[in-house]
Amino acid sequence: MLRLKADWQPVMRYLDSVVAGGAAPGAVLAVTHETERFVYGTGILGDLAPSRPGPTTMYDLASLTKVVGLTTGLMLAVSEDRLGLNDPVQKYLPTFIGPGKEKVTIRLLLAHAGGLPAWRPLFREVSNRRDAFALADTTRLDSPPGSRDVYSDLGSILLTQVLETVYQQRIDSLLEQRVFRPLGIESLRYLPPTDWLARIAPTEMDPWRGRVLRGEVHDENAAIMDGVSGHAGLFGSAEDLLTFAEWMLESWNGGTTEHWHDGTTGRRKVGTRDATSGSSDVPAFRRAIVQEFTRRQNLVPGSSRALGWDTPAPPSSAGTLLSPRSIGHTGFTGTSIWIDPDHRLAIVLLSNRVHPTRDNPRWAPVRATIADLVMTTLFEDVR
Repeated sequence: MLRLKADWQPVMRYLDSVVAGGAAPGAVLAVTHETERFVYGTGILGDLAPSRPGPTTMYDLASLTKVVGLTTGLMLAVSEDRLGLNDPVQKYLPTFIGPGKEKVTIRLLLAHAGGLPAWRPLFREVSNRRDAFALADTTRLDSPPGSRDVYSDLGSILLTQVLETVYQQRIDSLLEQRVFRPLGIESLRYLPPTDWLARIAPTEMDPWRGRVLRGEVHDENAAIMDGVSGHAGLFGSAEDLLTFAEWMLESWNGGTTEHWHDGTTGRRKVGTRDATSGSSDVPAFRRAIVQEFTRRQNLVPGSSRALGWDTPAPPSSAGTLLSPRSIGHTGFTGTSIWIDPDHRLAIVLLSNRVHPTRDNPRWAPVRATIADLVMTTLFEDVR
């Protein structure tokens, strides 16, 4: 049962307290439920940027790139019959060579079950995007495909190549043209321009690059890939991610109209898709495709992975009260998103907990606590 009037004070006090305690310099919580939004920012952008963050403050989204960017691009490719989830990766990347790799499929990579190692410091071995792709292609498998759940950035780098191959277009321009611009999400993007720096939260004093990073991707492997990859590189605001989440909820529930939020007026726009108007249309995925990407795959016993997305499994950043059909993801810089179709709800939490150093573990429990507080704020019968 929905509460008739939500009292956000407990959520706000908790977020204020963890930021004051040093979990992050600042943070923005954003919630959308049905037609209503709640956004709250606290703290500051950073040591040399004392302004308070808010709905339009941009953060390095880190691994949220994998779901908001890469996975959405792959959903587009599947919906347009440019690739199949059960196709072998080698169908699109003949350079993906090595023992056992012929058994690695698009589906296995999306579910982090392709057998690849979790990570490789490409940035210490190569210095450009082309060579980083080549190194990822030739990295040996750690385990037989489908045998283990190992969260792998390398798998996302391979899927970036697949997506760029089938569209013959780099992932940043593809997503801008086909997804973000049609949705009106103007500041969700790779490589934000320098005149946006005042609204971008800084990340780490990076010893590898010898400077505080601001508007420049934190992930080192993405950095040597020109800042553009499917595993990291997107920047965006809480407002941007709420718009994305509202579109996902509408797609998930099989809507034939597009509902998205107008950040200027605070009112929701409603538009009917015009299939004749070309690539400027708001993307509309078949409900079956959305449901396939967002269901738990059960490829590896005990795995909580959907395709690209994760699903709640304790201990989880989703907390304990979101529905089992929820999907979400976290980012190393201190970001997270959870979308719950049963409650028609999305929770976005953005921070730069890596500023000025990544050696800050205090943010980890915040996400789950916030998720539970949001649920008890909105609903009377969730426990």
